[in-house]
Amino acid sequence: MQQLKCCVLVPTYNNAGTLQRVLDGILEYTRHVIVINDGATDATSAILSAYPKVHSIQLPKNKGKGNALRIGFQEARALDYDFAITIDSDGQHFPEDIPVFLRALQASETKNVLFIGARNMEQSDVPGKSSFGNKFSNFWFRFETGKWLEDTQCGYRLYPLRELEKLKLLTPRFEFEIEVIVKASWNGTLVENIPVRISYDEAERVSHFRTVPDFTRISVLNTWLVIKAIFYIKPRDFFRKVKKKGLQKFLRENVLQHDDSPKKKALSIALGVFIGITPFWGFQTLLVFALAVFLKLNKVIALTFSNISIPPLIPFILYLSVQLGALVTGDELRFSIENFAANFQVLKHLKTYVIGSFVLAVLASLLFGFVGYFSLMVLSRRKMTVDNG
Repeated sequence: MQQLKCCVLVPTYNNAGTLQRVLDGILEYTRHVIVINDGATDATSAILSAYPKVHSIQLPKNKGKGNALRIGFQEARALDYDFAITIDSDGQHFPEDIPVFLRALQASETKNVLFIGARNMEQSDVPGKSSFGNKFSNFWFRFETGKWLEDTQCGYRLYPLRELEKLKLLTPRFEFEIEVIVKASWNGTLVENIPVRISYDEAERVSHFRTVPDFTRISVLNTWLVIKAIFYIKPRDFFRKVKKKGLQKFLRENVLQHDDSPKKKALSIALGVFIGITPFWGFQTLLVFALAVFLKLNKVIALTFSNISIPPLIPFILYLSVQLGALVTGDELRFSIENFAANFQVLKHLKTYVIGSFVLAVLASLLFGFVGYFSLMVLSRRKMTVDNG
C-alpha cells in the first residue's frame, strides 16, 4: 500500500452493525484507511472513536454515497495518495481481497487504470434486483463507452486519484459510481474488472438504495450520458482516430482490412449513406449508430459514410432532393442551383424536399452499396491471391 501510495476509503452511513468488523478486517492489511461518516444517526461515531489511528471525516448531514466518495478522494489526494480502494461498510465485501487489487495494479501495463470488482452474480444469495440492476448498468455502460464489463455496479474498486481530478463529477448519490466510470473511460482511463468475493447476509446487511428514486436518478443520468456519447464523445473519438492515423491509413485499416465480410461492409456503407442523406438533421449520428448496433453492422463504416452530408455537398444534396421530389409529386420548380443555395429555396418546397430526400437516399445507398460490395470483393480476391502466393 505504501509503495503504491494507496489507501482504503470507507464511506459509511448507518452501518453500525457491520462497520467494526469491516474496519478490523481492513486493518489486518493496512493502516492507510480513511472513513467518511456520511451523517450517520446510529452508533457509527462511537465506533469510530475507538479507532483513533484511523483517519475519519465526520459529515454533519447525509448527502449520499457519491458526495462522500468525492470528499474522500479529495482528502486522499491532500494526504498525497495516488490510488484509493473503496470498500462498502455493510459487510458484503471481503477485506481479504485488498491484495487482489494491489496485484492487479502492479501487473497492469498502465497506472491510468480503474479496477471494479466483478461479483459472481449467479451466487444463490444475490438479490434478484441487484442482478437485474447490474445487467441494466452493464448494457448502458457498453453503449456509452463501447466497452463490455461483467460488473459495473460493485462498490469494491480501485481508483486512480490523479486521473479523477481531471473529471467534472456532479452526481451526489448511488448514480455517482456510474458517472465516474463512464467519464473516466471517456477520458482515456482503462476500466477493467477483477474477480472479488461477495456476501449478501440479509440478516445483517443494511441497504440504503431506494428503488424508485435512485433508479430514476440512474435512468436520468444514463439518458444524459447516452446523449453526450452520441452527439459528442463518439464523433470526437472518431475524428481523433481519423486525424491520428490519417484518412488513407484509417480507411485501409478500419474499413478495407476489417474482418467483416464484403456483404456486411457494403450494407454498412449503404446504411451510412442512406441516413446521411435523409432529412434527420441533428439526429443522423444517433440513428446510424443505433441502427448499426441493432442490425449488427460495422459501426465505424456506417458512421464514416453517414458523413456524406459534409458542408460542401449539402447544397447539392438539397438541390437533388428537391428535384427528385418534384418528379415524384409533379410540383413545378423555377430556380437554378445557384439561386436555390443562395435563397434557401428548400424551405419553400419542404414537402417536396422531404419526399425527394428519401428517394435520393435510397438511390444513393443502393449505388454506394453495390459499388462498395463489388469493389470489396475484388480487393478481397486480390488479397487472397497475394496471401496464397
